[in-house]
Amino acid sequence: MSVEKSSDAIRTKYPYEGKELNTLIKYWMVGIGGFLGSVLRFWVGSFIGGRFGVRFPYGTFVINVTGSFLVGMVVTVLATKAHWNTNWRYLIPIGFIGGYTTFSTFEFETMRLVQNGQMLMATLNVTLSVAVGFVGVWAGMVAGRVIP
Repeated sequence: MSVEKSSDAIRTKYPYEGKELNTLIKYWMVGIGGFLGSVLRFWVGSFIGGRFGVRFPYGTFVINVTGSFLVGMVVTVLATKAHWNTNWRYLIPIGFIGGYTTFSTFEFETMRLVQNGQMLMATLNVTLSVAVGFVGVWAGMVAGRVIP
């Protein structure tokens, strides 16, 4: 078999090369991470909502704060660990944490509180989510710096 025929057979079996393959892998990493993060978000939200009720959106609050912490820590760790494969950046912060955090749910639940006339709870949700989420990102960055 000539080199040319061998090369054509490999292209048929593995149709993606170089840049195309790297792009495909990035999409798979984001997709896998997003799937896992979304499933975890559903489980955590259901678990916390079942324990504490739904008067205040505790599940979404906990998810957004822990997600803020995770994104701070993971981005810091990945930035300082140059020997780690760059695909981790697509899998964890973009895919997993992006699927896990719930900004649109946060907005919807806040709007529902406003529509139900629960202005204090809506204000608390916005204020606490932003302030504690910010502290979560900061704490995650601090934690990320101490990981060897």
